[in-house]
Amino acid sequence: MKVHVEPLGDHAVVVRFGTSIDPHIHGQVKQFSASLEQDPLPGMVEYIPAYATVTIFYDPVAVYERNKGWQRTDGGSRPPFSPYEWYCGQIRERLNSLGEAAPASGRVVKIPVLYGGEVGPDLGEVARHNNLTEQEVIETHASGDYQVYMIGFAPGFPYIGGMPEKIATPRRQSPRLSIPAGSVGIAGKQTGIYPLETPGGWQIIGRTPLRLFRPEADPPSLLQAGDRVRFVPVTEEEFRAYEEGSA
Repeated sequence: MKVHVEPLGDHAVVVRFGTSIDPHIHGQVKQFSASLEQDPLPGMVEYIPAYATVTIFYDPVAVYERNKGWQRTDGGSRPPFSPYEWYCGQIRERLNSLGEAAPASGRVVKIPVLYGGEVGPDLGEVARHNNLTEQEVIETHASGDYQVYMIGFAPGFPYIGGMPEKIATPRRQSPRLSIPAGSVGIAGKQTGIYPLETPGGWQIIGRTPLRLFRPEADPPSLLQAGDRVRFVPVTEEEFRAYEEGSA
């Protein structure tokens, strides 16, 4: 696999598998992340997977202490490489030990959504931008089988790829100061769900009654990278039933 390894400050490395939102690239991200989870690299503090990268934070002092006994060819006692260079070597060895990434096989999670109206104030703008009716936008958005690529921005916020380009819409020029939890939005070719009430600039087309971030649960995020998402349109009555826990 053609992978680039780049420094990020003095205690982190970015492992870049590609530059686009692509299921095959993300399969490599997941495979490498699973390897780090099962067998952490020496001195690793944490790893953060994204669309096409895995960022690894490490303790350079721990790496130095681990290797300070190495002897240089010139008789010196310092390590033959800097902690960064040594870590890059460890990453390359790990990458070379991995086989072909398996196709994504995450869970399929159905997300009920009430579209439009007060809970989807930008549905009309998405329709106008793409020369569609609001109903066509709803049907298109709910017709996909999307992949969760990563969790970020806010706890439990899923970045979801694979949305049809026919409803792609740029972010709002003026972000809102407060977007309610559960809001379903579009930004470019991505769709996502706000798990908490936060500021944001995505085009809001609906809302789900499901809680995406549950601090009391393990794991606390309802969705995980690799999951498949299907949006299911619901009526206002069905939405309220979900909220009340009777659906």
